[in-house]
Amino acid sequence: MDSSPHILIVDDHRDIRDLVGKFLVKHGLRVTQAANGTQMWEALRNHRIDLVVLDLMLPGEDGLSLCRRMRGEGNATPVIMLTAMGEETDRVVGLEMGADDYVAKPFSSRELLARIKAVLRRTQARETVQVLDEERSMARFAGWSLDLSRHDLHRADGVVLPLSKGEYTLLVAFVERPKRVLSRDQLLDLARGRSAVPFDRSIDTQVSRLRRKLEDDPANPALIKTVWGDGYMFTADVSFES
Repeated sequence: MDSSPHILIVDDHRDIRDLVGKFLVKHGLRVTQAANGTQMWEALRNHRIDLVVLDLMLPGEDGLSLCRRMRGEGNATPVIMLTAMGEETDRVVGLEMGADDYVAKPFSSRELLARIKAVLRRTQARETVQVLDEERSMARFAGWSLDLSRHDLHRADGVVLPLSKGEYTLLVAFVERPKRVLSRDQLLDLARGRSAVPFDRSIDTQVSRLRRKLEDDPANPALIKTVWGDGYMFTADVSFES
């Protein structure tokens, strides 16, 4: 069975569907096409879809309404919304309705492919965190214990340090990948749930906050090392308990 990601393209312009579909297939993805909401629902019922590319302007029920219905029915399939160039309000509303990303028309197939890959990486990262929460209850490292069900951090002396959602997901990204160099872009994908943008240094702020909680001397960190030019490395040995 083909395990490559299955992409559903929902757009009423056949030329766009065909052009994008051929490009995605050429780059190793499976593609199903739909011209409207009715065909979209049929494809979602009949196939295991990994991501939906959904045009905002569709005949009948529009993309915003379709995305809202998906989320309202508990369908968490990632959605990339196609919007008109310059329509910032539509993009914001689309994200509020549950879209995972957006691409403004006209767009290049290469840009869309990059966005698809980024969203799929983020989805995989979220699923990994969920599996950790469900199958493992505690991660232990360097005298610390991370409670994966309560999202609390326990010091060796028993003191509990609460973590924000961002701090928790970043720490999980580290403990899941100890002694590996992780770039800022990777950490943004894994911990922040979005694509990196050029010169984005927000992950550095989150790392600094974690260091203040974990490190004996945050100015000279031993657990979360900076790898100049490459990113960060979590240096501790990690064990998990059910």
